[in-house]
Amino acid sequence: MHDQLAAWDKKYIWKPFTQMKEYQEQETIVIERGEGIYLYDRDGNAYIDGISSWWVNTLGHNHPVLNEALHRQIDKVAHCALAGLSHEPAIRLAKELVEVLPPGLGHVFYSDDGSTAVEVALKMSFQYWVNSGRPEKTRFVALEGAYHGDTLGAVSVGGIDQYHQVFRPLLFEVFRVPAPRCYHCPAGCRPDSCDCECLEPMAAVLEKHADEICGVIIEPMVMAVAGMYVYPAAYLRRLRALCDRCDVHLIADEVAVSFGRTGTMFACEQAGISPDLICMAKGLTGGYLPLAVTAATDRIYEAFWDDYDQGKTFFHGHSYTGNPLGTAVGVRNLEYFREAGIIAGLQEKTVYFQQQLQRFCRLPHVGDVRGIGMIGAVELMADGEKRQPYPAGQRIGKRVTDICVRNGAFLRPLGDVVYFLPPLIITPPEIDRLFDIAYRAIEQVTGS
Repeated sequence: MHDQLAAWDKKYIWKPFTQMKEYQEQETIVIERGEGIYLYDRDGNAYIDGISSWWVNTLGHNHPVLNEALHRQIDKVAHCALAGLSHEPAIRLAKELVEVLPPGLGHVFYSDDGSTAVEVALKMSFQYWVNSGRPEKTRFVALEGAYHGDTLGAVSVGGIDQYHQVFRPLLFEVFRVPAPRCYHCPAGCRPDSCDCECLEPMAAVLEKHADEICGVIIEPMVMAVAGMYVYPAAYLRRLRALCDRCDVHLIADEVAVSFGRTGTMFACEQAGISPDLICMAKGLTGGYLPLAVTAATDRIYEAFWDDYDQGKTFFHGHSYTGNPLGTAVGVRNLEYFREAGIIAGLQEKTVYFQQQLQRFCRLPHVGDVRGIGMIGAVELMADGEKRQPYPAGQRIGKRVTDICVRNGAFLRPLGDVVYFLPPLIITPPEIDRLFDIAYRAIEQVTGS
Protein backbone atom coordinates (compact mmCIF):
# COMPACT_ATOMS: atom_id res chain seq x y z
CA MET A 1 0.00 0.00 0.00
CA HIS A 2 2.92 2.38 0.71
CA ASP A 3 4.12 2.14 -2.89
CA GLN A 4 0.59 2.81 -4.14
CA LEU A 5 0.22 5.89 -1.92
CA ALA A 6 3.59 7.21 -3.08
CA ALA A 7 2.58 6.76 -6.71
CA TRP A 8 -0.76 8.52 -6.17
CA ASP A 9 1.02 11.33 -4.30
CA LYS A 10 3.24 12.06 -7.27
CA LYS A 11 0.47 11.57 -9.81
CA TYR A 12 -2.27 13.72 -8.25
CA ILE A 13 -0.84 16.26 -5.79
CA TRP A 14 0.72 19.54 -6.88
CA LYS A 15 2.97 20.42 -3.93
CA PRO A 16 3.55 23.93 -2.57
CA PHE A 17 6.89 25.61 -3.30
CA THR A 18 7.99 22.51 -5.20
CA GLN A 19 9.32 21.89 -8.69
CA MET A 20 7.31 18.78 -9.43
CA LYS A 21 9.76 17.49 -12.03
CA GLU A 22 12.42 17.39 -9.33
CA TYR A 23 10.00 15.92 -6.79
CA GLN A 24 9.27 12.97 -9.06
CA GLU A 25 12.84 11.80 -8.52
CA GLN A 26 12.65 11.94 -4.71
CA GLU A 27 11.50 9.32 -2.26
CA THR A 28 7.99 10.02 -0.96
CA ILE A 29 7.75 10.03 2.82
CA VAL A 30 4.18 9.32 3.88
CA ILE A 31 3.59 10.51 7.45
CA GLU A 32 1.19 8.36 9.44
CA ARG A 33 1.18 9.95 12.88
CA GLY A 34 2.80 12.50 15.16
CA GLU A 35 3.76 12.51 18.82
CA GLY A 36 5.44 15.40 20.63
CA ILE A 37 8.22 16.81 18.47
CA TYR A 38 8.28 13.72 16.23
CA LEU A 39 6.60 12.73 12.98
CA TYR A 40 6.43 9.02 12.09
CA ASP A 41 6.17 7.57 8.60
CA ARG A 42 4.36 4.40 7.57
CA ASP A 43 7.55 2.37 8.09
CA GLY A 44 7.87 3.57 11.68
CA ASN A 45 10.79 5.93 11.05
CA ALA A 46 10.84 8.95 13.38
CA TYR A 47 11.71 12.49 12.30
CA ILE A 48 12.27 15.47 14.58
CA ASP A 49 9.91 18.13 13.25
CA GLY A 50 12.65 20.73 13.06
CA ILE A 51 10.47 23.37 11.41
CA SER A 52 7.24 22.73 13.33
CA SER A 53 5.52 21.62 10.12
CA TRP A 54 5.99 25.04 8.54
CA TRP A 55 6.14 26.93 11.83
CA VAL A 56 2.63 26.10 13.02
CA ASN A 57 3.17 23.45 15.69
CA THR A 58 4.00 24.99 19.07
CA LEU A 59 2.99 22.40 21.67
CA GLY A 60 3.89 19.25 19.77
CA HIS A 61 1.87 16.80 17.74
CA ASN A 62 -1.10 14.86 19.11
CA HIS A 63 -1.34 17.03 22.21
CA PRO A 64 -3.96 15.57 24.57
CA VAL A 65 -5.24 18.96 25.75
CA LEU A 66 -5.81 20.26 22.22
CA ASN A 67 -7.19 16.91 21.10
CA GLU A 68 -9.77 17.04 23.86
CA ALA A 69 -10.82 20.58 22.93
CA LEU A 70 -11.34 19.54 19.32
CA HIS A 71 -13.31 16.43 20.28
CA ARG A 72 -15.53 18.42 22.61
CA GLN A 73 -16.35 21.07 20.00
CA ILE A 74 -16.95 18.69 17.10
CA ASP A 75 -19.77 17.11 19.07
CA LYS A 76 -21.48 20.52 19.24
CA VAL A 77 -21.14 22.31 15.90
CA ALA A 78 -18.41 22.14 13.26
CA HIS A 79 -19.23 25.38 11.48
CA CYS A 80 -21.68 28.24 11.29
CA ALA A 81 -21.53 31.62 9.61
CA LEU A 82 -20.12 34.43 11.73
CA ALA A 83 -22.04 37.14 9.88
CA GLY A 84 -25.42 37.49 11.58
CA LEU A 85 -24.60 34.79 14.14
CA SER A 86 -21.94 34.13 16.73
CA HIS A 87 -20.72 31.24 18.84
CA GLU A 88 -18.92 30.78 22.12
CA PRO A 89 -15.44 29.73 20.90
CA ALA A 90 -15.09 32.76 18.60
CA ILE A 91 -16.26 35.08 21.36
CA ARG A 92 -13.97 33.57 23.98
CA LEU A 93 -10.92 33.52 21.70
CA ALA A 94 -11.37 37.18 20.79
CA LYS A 95 -11.55 38.10 24.48
CA GLU A 96 -8.55 35.93 25.37
CA LEU A 97 -6.47 37.43 22.56
CA VAL A 98 -7.25 41.02 23.46
CA GLU A 99 -6.12 40.29 27.02
CA VAL A 100 -2.66 39.08 25.91
CA LEU A 101 -2.04 41.25 22.83
CA PRO A 102 0.17 44.36 23.04
CA PRO A 103 -1.83 47.24 24.57
CA GLY A 104 -4.40 49.04 22.44
CA LEU A 105 -5.34 46.21 20.10
CA GLY A 106 -8.95 45.76 21.11
CA HIS A 107 -10.79 44.32 18.11
CA VAL A 108 -10.37 40.94 16.40
CA PHE A 109 -11.22 40.04 12.79
CA TYR A 110 -11.01 36.36 11.85
CA SER A 111 -9.79 34.84 8.59
CA ASP A 112 -8.19 31.60 7.44
CA ASP A 113 -4.38 31.84 7.24
CA GLY A 114 -1.46 34.24 7.41
CA SER A 115 -1.87 35.56 3.90
CA THR A 116 -5.55 36.37 4.43
CA ALA A 117 -4.74 38.05 7.75
CA VAL A 118 -2.37 40.33 5.83
CA GLU A 119 -5.00 41.01 3.15
CA VAL A 120 -7.41 42.05 5.90
CA ALA A 121 -4.83 44.38 7.44
CA LEU A 122 -4.00 46.03 4.11
CA LYS A 123 -7.67 46.58 3.30
CA MET A 124 -8.46 47.87 6.78
CA SER A 125 -5.60 50.35 6.61
CA PHE A 126 -6.57 51.52 3.14
CA GLN A 127 -10.27 51.92 3.94
CA TYR A 128 -9.51 53.62 7.25
CA TRP A 129 -8.09 56.59 5.38
CA VAL A 130 -11.01 56.61 2.92
CA ASN A 131 -13.47 56.56 5.80
CA SER A 132 -11.48 59.29 7.56
CA GLY A 133 -11.70 61.67 4.62
CA ARG A 134 -8.12 61.19 3.40
CA PRO A 135 -8.52 59.08 0.25
CA GLU A 136 -5.18 60.28 -1.11
CA LYS A 137 -3.38 57.94 1.32
CA THR A 138 -3.30 54.85 -0.88
CA ARG A 139 0.22 53.38 -0.78
CA PHE A 140 2.16 51.09 1.51
CA VAL A 141 5.81 50.88 2.49
CA ALA A 142 7.41 47.43 2.54
CA LEU A 143 10.89 46.01 2.92
CA GLU A 144 13.13 44.46 0.32
CA GLY A 145 13.15 40.71 0.86
CA ALA A 146 9.86 40.75 2.76
CA TYR A 147 7.43 37.86 2.65
CA HIS A 148 3.82 38.31 3.76
CA GLY A 149 1.99 35.47 1.99
CA ASP A 150 0.90 34.38 -1.47
CA THR A 151 -2.40 36.10 -2.17
CA LEU A 152 -2.08 39.11 -4.44
CA GLY A 153 -2.20 41.88 -1.84
CA ALA A 154 0.32 40.02 0.29
CA VAL A 155 2.48 39.41 -2.78
CA SER A 156 2.34 43.12 -3.63
CA VAL A 157 4.01 43.99 -0.33
CA GLY A 158 6.35 41.00 -0.62
CA GLY A 159 9.84 41.46 -1.96
CA ILE A 160 11.39 38.09 -2.86
CA ASP A 161 11.86 37.93 -6.62
CA GLN A 162 12.00 34.13 -6.73
CA TYR A 163 8.41 34.00 -5.44
CA HIS A 164 6.96 37.29 -6.54
CA GLN A 165 8.57 38.66 -9.70
CA VAL A 166 6.45 36.70 -12.19
CA PHE A 167 3.27 38.23 -10.74
CA ARG A 168 4.41 41.89 -10.86
CA PRO A 169 1.98 42.85 -13.66
CA LEU A 170 -0.92 41.86 -11.38
CA LEU A 171 0.21 43.81 -8.31
CA PHE A 172 -0.15 47.30 -6.86
CA GLU A 173 2.92 49.49 -6.43
CA VAL A 174 4.51 50.05 -3.03
CA PHE A 175 7.39 52.11 -1.70
CA ARG A 176 10.19 49.57 -1.25
CA VAL A 177 13.05 50.29 1.16
CA PRO A 178 16.15 48.36 2.28
CA ALA A 179 15.60 45.80 5.04
CA PRO A 180 17.46 45.52 8.36
CA ARG A 181 19.46 42.42 7.41
CA CYS A 182 22.44 42.66 9.75
CA TYR A 183 24.68 40.06 8.09
CA HIS A 184 24.14 41.75 4.72
CA CYS A 185 23.71 45.24 6.18
CA PRO A 186 22.55 47.69 3.48
CA ALA A 187 24.35 50.50 5.34
CA GLY A 188 27.59 48.54 5.67
CA CYS A 189 27.49 48.55 9.48
CA ARG A 190 28.66 45.91 11.92
CA PRO A 191 26.57 44.74 14.91
CA ASP A 192 28.99 46.30 17.42
CA SER A 193 28.68 49.73 15.80
CA CYS A 194 25.09 49.67 14.54
CA ASP A 195 22.85 52.66 15.20
CA CYS A 196 20.03 51.50 12.89
CA GLU A 197 21.44 53.44 9.95
CA CYS A 198 19.44 51.09 7.72
CA LEU A 199 16.29 52.88 8.92
CA GLU A 200 17.31 56.11 7.19
CA PRO A 201 15.79 55.21 3.76
CA MET A 202 12.53 54.30 5.52
CA ALA A 203 12.55 57.65 7.33
CA ALA A 204 13.21 59.52 4.10
CA VAL A 205 10.29 57.85 2.32
CA LEU A 206 7.88 58.39 5.20
CA GLU A 207 8.78 62.02 5.69
CA LYS A 208 8.58 62.82 1.97
CA HIS A 209 5.44 60.82 1.11
CA ALA A 210 3.44 60.70 4.35
CA ASP A 211 0.41 62.24 2.65
CA GLU A 212 0.31 59.29 0.22
CA ILE A 213 1.02 56.45 2.64
CA CYS A 214 -1.52 54.22 4.40
CA GLY A 215 0.93 52.21 6.42
CA VAL A 216 4.20 50.34 6.80
CA ILE A 217 4.11 46.54 6.95
CA ILE A 218 6.91 44.67 8.66
CA GLU A 219 7.79 41.29 10.15
CA PRO A 220 8.77 42.20 13.73
CA MET A 221 12.28 41.15 14.83
CA VAL A 222 12.72 38.37 12.24
CA MET A 223 12.42 38.46 8.45
CA ALA A 224 11.53 34.81 8.19
CA VAL A 225 11.36 33.61 4.57
CA ALA A 226 14.09 36.06 3.57
CA GLY A 227 16.49 33.88 5.57
CA MET A 228 15.58 34.22 9.25
CA TYR A 229 17.26 37.61 9.46
CA VAL A 230 17.11 38.90 13.04
CA TYR A 231 17.37 42.64 13.57
CA PRO A 232 17.62 44.94 16.61
CA ALA A 233 14.59 45.86 18.72
CA ALA A 234 15.73 49.48 18.41
CA TYR A 235 14.73 49.40 14.73
CA LEU A 236 11.14 48.59 15.67
CA ARG A 237 11.01 51.25 18.39
CA ARG A 238 12.27 53.95 16.03
CA LEU A 239 9.94 52.81 13.27
CA ARG A 240 6.98 53.04 15.65
CA ALA A 241 7.97 56.62 16.47
CA LEU A 242 8.36 57.43 12.76
CA CYS A 243 4.91 56.09 11.95
CA ASP A 244 3.39 58.15 14.76
CA ARG A 245 5.15 61.31 13.60
CA CYS A 246 4.11 60.80 9.97
CA ASP A 247 0.57 59.59 10.81
CA VAL A 248 0.76 56.22 9.05
CA HIS A 249 -0.22 52.79 10.33
CA LEU A 250 2.34 50.30 11.56
CA ILE A 251 1.22 46.83 10.47
CA ALA A 252 2.95 43.96 12.28
CA ASP A 253 2.95 40.67 10.39
CA GLU A 254 3.44 38.30 13.34
CA VAL A 255 2.17 35.26 11.45
CA ALA A 256 5.51 33.45 11.87
CA VAL A 257 6.86 35.00 15.06
CA SER A 258 3.96 35.12 17.52
CA PHE A 259 3.06 32.56 20.20
CA GLY A 260 6.45 32.25 21.81
CA ARG A 261 8.73 31.92 18.81
CA THR A 262 10.97 34.82 19.85
CA GLY A 263 10.73 34.00 23.56
CA THR A 264 7.79 36.32 24.20
CA MET A 265 4.17 35.75 23.26
CA PHE A 266 4.44 38.39 20.52
CA ALA A 267 7.61 39.61 18.85
CA CYS A 268 6.54 43.24 19.26
CA GLU A 269 7.01 42.75 23.00
CA GLN A 270 10.75 42.47 22.38
CA ALA A 271 10.71 46.17 21.48
CA GLY A 272 7.97 47.21 23.88
CA ILE A 273 5.75 48.57 21.11
CA SER A 274 2.16 48.19 19.96
CA PRO A 275 1.32 48.24 16.24
CA ASP A 276 -1.89 49.63 14.78
CA LEU A 277 -2.71 46.30 13.17
CA ILE A 278 -1.28 42.88 13.96
CA CYS A 279 -1.60 39.68 11.90
CA MET A 280 -1.51 36.22 13.48
CA ALA A 281 -1.98 32.65 12.26
CA LYS A 282 0.26 29.53 12.36
CA GLY A 283 0.67 28.95 16.13
CA LEU A 284 -2.77 30.38 16.91
CA THR A 285 -4.24 26.86 17.08
CA GLY A 286 -1.01 25.09 17.99
CA GLY A 287 -0.76 23.67 14.48
CA TYR A 288 -4.17 21.99 14.51
CA LEU A 289 -6.44 23.96 12.19
CA PRO A 290 -6.17 26.89 9.77
CA LEU A 291 -7.21 30.05 11.58
CA ALA A 292 -5.97 33.62 11.41
CA VAL A 293 -6.62 36.91 13.15
CA THR A 294 -6.09 40.56 12.31
CA ALA A 295 -6.38 42.71 15.44
CA ALA A 296 -6.94 46.47 15.25
CA THR A 297 -6.86 49.47 17.55
CA ASP A 298 -9.95 51.36 18.70
CA ARG A 299 -8.96 54.21 16.41
CA ILE A 300 -9.11 52.02 13.32
CA TYR A 301 -12.26 50.19 14.42
CA GLU A 302 -14.12 53.42 15.11
CA ALA A 303 -13.44 54.74 11.59
CA PHE A 304 -15.77 51.98 10.31
CA TRP A 305 -18.50 52.66 12.90
CA ASP A 306 -21.39 54.59 11.33
CA ASP A 307 -24.87 54.27 9.89
CA TYR A 308 -25.03 51.68 7.12
CA ASP A 309 -25.90 54.24 4.45
CA GLN A 310 -22.63 56.09 5.09
CA GLY A 311 -20.75 53.32 3.24
CA LYS A 312 -18.12 52.68 5.90
CA THR A 313 -18.77 48.97 6.45
CA PHE A 314 -15.76 46.66 6.09
CA PHE A 315 -17.01 44.37 3.34
CA HIS A 316 -14.65 41.43 3.75
CA GLY A 317 -15.09 37.85 4.90
CA HIS A 318 -14.40 34.18 4.28
CA SER A 319 -16.68 31.15 4.29
CA TYR A 320 -14.89 29.71 7.32
CA THR A 321 -14.38 33.02 9.15
CA GLY A 322 -14.20 32.29 12.89
CA ASN A 323 -14.74 28.54 12.41
CA PRO A 324 -15.90 26.97 15.73
CA LEU A 325 -13.44 24.07 15.57
CA GLY A 326 -10.45 26.34 14.99
CA THR A 327 -11.48 28.93 17.55
CA ALA A 328 -12.22 26.26 20.17
CA VAL A 329 -8.72 24.86 19.80
CA GLY A 330 -7.35 28.41 19.78
CA VAL A 331 -9.02 29.14 23.12
CA ARG A 332 -7.62 25.98 24.68
CA ASN A 333 -4.19 26.67 23.19
CA LEU A 334 -4.06 30.08 24.88
CA GLU A 335 -5.37 28.65 28.15
CA TYR A 336 -2.71 25.95 28.10
CA PHE A 337 0.03 28.51 27.40
CA ARG A 338 -1.07 30.22 30.61
CA GLU A 339 -1.68 27.08 32.72
CA ALA A 340 1.60 25.39 31.78
CA GLY A 341 3.66 28.58 31.95
CA ILE A 342 4.94 28.04 28.41
CA ILE A 343 6.43 31.53 27.98
CA ALA A 344 8.08 31.55 31.41
CA GLY A 345 9.43 28.07 30.73
CA LEU A 346 11.06 29.25 27.53
CA GLN A 347 13.44 31.66 29.21
CA GLU A 348 16.04 29.08 30.22
CA LYS A 349 15.45 26.93 27.15
CA THR A 350 15.99 29.77 24.68
CA VAL A 351 19.34 30.55 26.30
CA TYR A 352 20.38 26.93 25.83
CA PHE A 353 19.06 26.85 22.26
CA GLN A 354 20.99 29.98 21.27
CA GLN A 355 24.17 28.84 23.04
CA GLN A 356 24.16 25.47 21.32
CA LEU A 357 23.42 27.10 17.98
CA GLN A 358 26.85 28.74 18.16
CA ARG A 359 28.53 25.37 17.57
CA PHE A 360 27.92 25.92 13.84
CA CYS A 361 30.36 28.85 13.92
CA ARG A 362 33.17 26.28 14.00
CA LEU A 363 32.39 25.11 10.47
CA PRO A 364 34.47 26.91 7.81
CA HIS A 365 31.63 27.13 5.28
CA VAL A 366 29.25 28.82 7.70
CA GLY A 367 29.10 32.53 7.05
CA ASP A 368 26.63 33.54 9.73
CA VAL A 369 24.80 32.03 12.69
CA ARG A 370 21.81 34.01 13.94
CA GLY A 371 18.76 33.50 16.06
CA ILE A 372 16.32 34.72 18.66
CA GLY A 373 14.19 32.76 21.09
CA MET A 374 13.47 29.35 19.58
CA ILE A 375 14.50 30.41 16.07
CA GLY A 376 17.94 29.67 14.67
CA ALA A 377 19.59 29.94 11.26
CA VAL A 378 22.91 28.96 9.71
CA GLU A 379 23.88 30.66 6.45
CA LEU A 380 26.22 28.58 4.32
CA MET A 381 28.90 30.21 2.19
CA ALA A 382 31.50 28.96 -0.28
CA ASP A 383 33.89 31.30 1.55
CA GLY A 384 32.63 32.43 4.93
CA GLU A 385 35.35 35.03 5.54
CA LYS A 386 34.77 36.74 2.18
CA ARG A 387 30.98 36.22 2.32
CA GLN A 388 31.12 34.52 -1.04
CA PRO A 389 27.95 32.47 -1.63
CA TYR A 390 27.74 29.13 -3.31
CA PRO A 391 26.46 29.12 -6.89
CA ALA A 392 22.68 28.77 -6.68
CA GLY A 393 22.71 25.73 -8.95
CA GLN A 394 24.66 23.70 -6.39
CA ARG A 395 21.59 23.62 -4.11
CA ILE A 396 23.80 23.36 -1.02
CA GLY A 397 21.02 24.07 1.46
CA LYS A 398 18.72 21.47 -0.07
CA ARG A 399 21.45 18.87 -0.14
CA VAL A 400 22.08 19.46 3.56
CA THR A 401 18.42 19.17 4.56
CA ASP A 402 17.93 16.08 2.37
CA ILE A 403 20.64 14.36 4.42
CA CYS A 404 19.03 15.60 7.62
CA VAL A 405 15.73 14.00 6.64
CA ARG A 406 17.44 10.69 5.92
CA ASN A 407 19.03 10.88 9.37
CA GLY A 408 15.85 11.67 11.28
CA ALA A 409 15.31 15.44 11.26
CA PHE A 410 12.76 17.10 8.99
CA LEU A 411 14.22 20.41 7.85
CA ARG A 412 13.73 22.57 4.77
CA PRO A 413 16.19 25.26 3.64
CA LEU A 414 15.69 28.87 2.65
CA GLY A 415 18.16 28.89 -0.21
CA ASP A 416 21.48 28.14 1.47
CA VAL A 417 20.16 29.04 4.91
CA VAL A 418 19.50 26.00 7.09
CA TYR A 419 17.09 27.05 9.81
CA PHE A 420 15.61 25.56 12.96
CA LEU A 421 12.17 26.35 14.32
CA PRO A 422 11.12 23.33 16.39
CA PRO A 423 8.06 22.96 18.63
CA LEU A 424 8.46 24.95 21.84
CA ILE A 425 8.27 21.76 23.91
CA ILE A 426 11.57 20.41 22.56
CA THR A 427 13.96 19.41 25.37
CA PRO A 428 17.69 20.21 25.63
CA PRO A 429 18.75 16.64 24.68
CA GLU A 430 16.43 16.84 21.65
CA ILE A 431 17.92 20.22 20.71
CA ASP A 432 21.35 18.60 20.84
CA ARG A 433 20.23 15.75 18.60
CA LEU A 434 18.64 18.12 16.07
CA PHE A 435 21.79 20.24 15.90
CA ASP A 436 24.06 17.17 15.75
CA ILE A 437 22.19 15.85 12.71
CA ALA A 438 22.41 19.20 10.94
CA TYR A 439 26.07 19.71 11.89
CA ARG A 440 27.12 16.37 10.40
CA ALA A 441 25.06 17.01 7.26
CA ILE A 442 26.74 20.38 6.72
CA GLU A 443 30.15 18.77 7.21
CA GLN A 444 29.27 16.07 4.70
CA VAL A 445 27.97 18.43 1.99
CA THR A 446 30.54 21.20 2.35
CA GLY A 447 33.51 18.89 2.93
CA SER A 448 34.33 20.70 6.16
